[in-house]
Amino acid sequence: LRSRGLIAVKVWCLVILLVFTFLGGVSPYFYRWNEAFLLLGTQFAAGIFLGTALMHFLAGSTSTFNALTHSPYPFSFMLACAGFLLTMLSDVAIVAVANRQRVNQAAPIQKEAEEEGESASAAAHAHPMLMTATSSFEDAILLIVALCFHSIFEGIAIGVSATKGEAWRNLWTIGLHKIFAAVAMGIALLRMIPKRPFLMTVLYSLAFAVSSPVGVGIGIAIDATAEGPAADWTYAISMGIATGVFVYVAINHLMAKGYRPQQPNYFDKPIFKFLGVLTGIAVMSVVMIWD
Repeated sequence: LRSRGLIAVKVWCLVILLVFTFLGGVSPYFYRWNEAFLLLGTQFAAGIFLGTALMHFLAGSTSTFNALTHSPYPFSFMLACAGFLLTMLSDVAIVAVANRQRVNQAAPIQKEAEEEGESASAAAHAHPMLMTATSSFEDAILLIVALCFHSIFEGIAIGVSATKGEAWRNLWTIGLHKIFAAVAMGIALLRMIPKRPFLMTVLYSLAFAVSSPVGVGIGIAIDATAEGPAADWTYAISMGIATGVFVYVAINHLMAKGYRPQQPNYFDKPIFKFLGVLTGIAVMSVVMIWD
């Protein structure tokens, strides 16, 4: 690490991420958020994520690689592709596991119905609570695992930050997304399992809140064990991979899926979503003037 002050800043980032993400996750249990705010805020966060990935992470990785090697090979862009594919692969694996579990658990119900001379639809009617509970629980686990996996890689970006300013800027970028994601996750879980006790709300939110701080800790450990050129290589590689992770999350999770209002909403239109993303990118473009 460069200094004790830098370590302290990263630890503060870790604590701030943990506290505010946790509070965002449990907040829907107590407070009904404005859906237009969440809808547009998620798209704004997508713009922040995309702008950070391309203007900050990718640019930093590219310039560091250029200083380390004279090879014309586009290392940072290759690593960005690797980060994108790695995140995509994690989503594919999680969905495949969840779908297989759904099939395995639905088979006994269908078999029982066939033995009694009933159709599969009749079986679903005969066991509505069982099938709904199973599906909701799996959806909740899938949501948590996917969010936590991405969040760990996002946290690493803070942990390997080279300066205090960069650490605070990465905290702002990631924290903005995490708070919106935590609130949206809390609302989604309330829809999936509306009768779950408060303890489950706390456990789900804590699992999501801890993921990014874990990534920050990993990043700090990586940075602490690397010195000289090794530290520069670590930074360049980490930022390249983080670029791909951020681009995937921005496009496939925030823009494509985003927050879905429970009720029809005037702002749930492509033009407003575009303006939300545009605003996020514009903000990052201005911030990068002082980078």
